[in-house]
Amino acid sequence: MITAIGLALLPVGIKYASGGAAAFQMNAPEWGDFSRWGLALVVIFVALGFKFFTRGTMSSAAILIGLIAGYVVGYLTGAVNFGGVAKAAWFAVPQPFKYGIEFSAFAIIGMCLMSLVSAIETVGDISGIAKGGANREATDKELSGGTYADGFGSFIAGLFGGLPNTSFSQNVGLISMTGVMSRSVVTLGALFLVACGLIPKVGAVVAAMPISVLGGGVIMMFGMVVSAGINMLSGVNWNRRNMIILAMSLSVGLGIQAVPKSMQHLPDSFEMLMVSGLLPAAAISVILNLLIPKDID
Repeated sequence: MITAIGLALLPVGIKYASGGAAAFQMNAPEWGDFSRWGLALVVIFVALGFKFFTRGTMSSAAILIGLIAGYVVGYLTGAVNFGGVAKAAWFAVPQPFKYGIEFSAFAIIGMCLMSLVSAIETVGDISGIAKGGANREATDKELSGGTYADGFGSFIAGLFGGLPNTSFSQNVGLISMTGVMSRSVVTLGALFLVACGLIPKVGAVVAAMPISVLGGGVIMMFGMVVSAGINMLSGVNWNRRNMIILAMSLSVGLGIQAVPKSMQHLPDSFEMLMVSGLLPAAAISVILNLLIPKDID
């Protein structure tokens, strides 16, 4: 699952570095030109430089330093627009049920199915973090705690009109690269995100970061997600049975994601789940693991 997540995200990193993944961004004439890729390359080269040619905190903060460098270069080249900062308020408090409350069976079923996909991704991400940061397998307590936190966070988000939460696979790559998985560091990051929400001007400054700068960072982190998955797979006993399970789950899951039109005749909710790539990959791997005899070499 970790490998599938990483492979599925690789095109997103390239799109971000080129100028954005949204349709209107990709249709812009400047999408993919050097002004976009230049910012991404600044982030990549600065981050790699600090990672491998410095020590201690500077080495661990290589990605952050790379993003700051890309942000500064973007500002100097006119790619940063602070118009949103001027419009943003100094302080804002989230309002529960701001958009009212309504129950829809279709929406509930769809969200439950999407929560299943999110849980699968969360389990994969936690496993990758434990392997990449501590070189061990994740415990059952860590897996259940992580999925519980995801679900509870989605519940709270729903009260305030927000979208469901999901774990960020970028963090797997970040932790694999830095080796830092301290709760105190995560807590500081969470407090910064709270500040972005309660003080919109702070959030607007972050949002002003050019998408290509973010692209440079996620190219490295998504690649590290794939590396973390391959690292875990290196400990597998590679017989024909396991190779078939891996081949079928990746080929169908990622293949459908690459050609979403192949699912166009399914109901909308099921089509959305299938083209995610993660649900079919997980389902096929689990089903084949249960059905194929274990004594096949």
